[in-house]
Formats: sequence, structure tokens, C-alpha cells
Amino acid sequence: MTTESTAGQIHDITHDHHEHVHHWETSWAPLVLVAGIFFLVPIGFSAHFVYENTMMFAIGTGLGVPLIIIGCAKWVDEGLSTPNLVEGVSVTGLPIFIISEVFIFLALFTSYWMLRIKAGVYWPPEGTPEISTTIPMIMTVILVSSSFTMHHAETKLDKGDRSGFNKWLIITILLGAIFLGCTVYEYEHLLSLGFGPSTNAFSSAFYSITGFHGSHVFLGLAIFIAVLIPSLKGRTNDSFVACASIYWHFVDVIWFFVVSQIYFW
Repeated sequence: MTTESTAGQIHDITHDHHEHVHHWETSWAPLVLVAGIFFLVPIGFSAHFVYENTMMFAIGTGLGVPLIIIGCAKWVDEGLSTPNLVEGVSVTGLPIFIISEVFIFLALFTSYWMLRIKAGVYWPPEGTPEISTTIPMIMTVILVSSSFTMHHAETKLDKGDRSGFNKWLIITILLGAIFLGCTVYEYEHLLSLGFGPSTNAFSSAFYSITGFHGSHVFLGLAIFIAVLIPSLKGRTNDSFVACASIYWHFVDVIWFFVVSQIYFW
């Protein structure tokens, strides 16, 4: 083998190596999003619903909500402006994420089922007030309606009607916000009756499952807002919209399990 051919091979190997070097991307959006969730849930919600500390609730909510929205908005903006390193990752990644979420909900429901079956006829435990089923039924209608409005928004986007997409997306956001408002109203009512997360086994399961679902609704709204802001400026991405819509439909489906198990069993 000649020196020239050896040098040529070395050059080819070096060239191939440079072609396969990964381009690392950095983003502060995930860190800000996680910080927002930390301020909102462990600090804000715990301060309000467990310790009844209005000041800490205001601080946690005041910091958490903007950070979550900023983190989601930044992440979406990066997705709209930065070419994907690998195409189709979101289409594959979202089902995996949803499956992981299903297992988390399944763990919560399994714990509830064990408590319910073990208690038998002595359910709900002593100290549980009568919980109306009217509010959760209204919430069901609201959440199901929001799935239809989101589907209509996607249809408008597919037809190139951006203003129609924005309008129906805003309606979806409003419906989701009303749903969360109903949750807060119900919590406030039950807490005024002395029914808190530590009252008994049912209250622990009730607040854990409905609160965990509510956090998913809140995150879905944050994602929708992050999609809406650039869309109002004429920038959008079909993959982002599709993933946000699928996530929202998943949250909708989970709610049927929450209602049927927590309120009617």
C-alpha cells in the first residue's frame, strides 16, 4: 500500500467522522418549565390547600404560572425556528410519553381501587361530606366540548384558514380555563367543609387523582398558549399542533376514568 493511498484513506475516515458529528443544541426552556412547575405545585398548591398560607400561594402561583408559560413558549418558538436534527421524532416520542403517563394514572387508580375494595360498604370513610355529581358532569361537558373545538381548529389549519384556527384555539383555551375554574371552585367548597387532603383515605385519593389530572389540563393550556402566540404572528407548525391536540384528547379521555371512579364508585 502506497503512502498516497494510506493518506487518502485517513482523509476519508476523517471526513466521514466530521459528517457524523452530532450538532448539540442547548435550551433554557426545559429548566424554566420545570422551575415553574416546582413553584406552582409543591409551593403554591401546597401552601393554599394544605397549609392555607395565602402569601406563599400568591408567591408560588405568581412565579410558577409565568415561568411555565415562558418555558413552553420558548420551547415552541425554538421548534418553529430551528431545523429538526431528526425528522419525525415528535410523532414517535409523543405516544411513548402518553404511555408513561398512562402508567402513572394507572398507579393512582390502582391505589384507589385497593382502598375502595378493602373498605367494602364502609365507603366513603367517616368525615367525607356529600360530594355533588353535578359539577363533574358539567366539567365533563366542558372538556368534551373543548376536544371538539380543538379538532375544529385543526381542520381550519389544514384548510389554510389561520384566523379560523386562532379563533377556535382561543375557544379551546377558554373552555379549558373554565374547567380548571370549576376544579378550584369545588376544592374551595370542600375545604370550607373541612374536607382536605389529609381528612381520610378517600380525601387523599380524591385530591391526588383530580389534582394530578388538573395539572395536566393546566399544562395543556400552557402548550396551547405557546402555540397561539406565534400563530397570531403568522408562524405555526403542523407537528406542534398535532401533538398538542393529541395530548389534549388524552387528557379528555383520562377525565372519564376520573369521573367514573372517583365520583360514581
